[in-house]
Amino acid sequence: MLYEIQTYGKDVLRTDTKQIPEIDDSIKQIVSNMFETMYAAEGVGLAAPQVDKSIRLFVIDLSPLEENEEKRVFINPEIYAFGEEKGEYEEGCLSLPTIRETVTRPTTIRIKYQDLDGKLHDEAVDGFLARVIQHEYDHLEKTLFIDHLSSLKRSLLKKTLNKIASGEIEVEASENFEL
Repeated sequence: MLYEIQTYGKDVLRTDTKQIPEIDDSIKQIVSNMFETMYAAEGVGLAAPQVDKSIRLFVIDLSPLEENEEKRVFINPEIYAFGEEKGEYEEGCLSLPTIRETVTRPTTIRIKYQDLDGKLHDEAVDGFLARVIQHEYDHLEKTLFIDHLSSLKRSLLKKTLNKIASGEIEVEASENFEL
């Protein structure tokens, strides 16, 4: 089942997310639907708030871009350390259609999370995967990638953001992979 992707201006994108107390069949179904929705929108990551669910969950599949990657599920994640080195990359977001901007983020992180089987993981992550995880994790923290931009950049985007919020610009499949 495809979910409707929530776009800029929707309250759920700025709402606190709750821990998932138990990984049951309903959570597994949400994960399945999130992957289906992400693939239909040609994204590589999708967080629960983007599909109107205020829970601590996101999914990622970098396999279209990196051959050693596969789809991954992050339940109740916690990024608890950031590396000092930073890198820039042009990001987009399914919840912010048509907007692409360069964002500076740490190139390495440490993250704890559960997978779909409830197994606990504690990983050091770097490169593009670290960036995508940070982008999706931000959604769980009520943050959008535009929040990392300068106030000048955000003010230049105001007209487009207002069009997204009013529904004039909608989510469409993109030629570029969106997070």
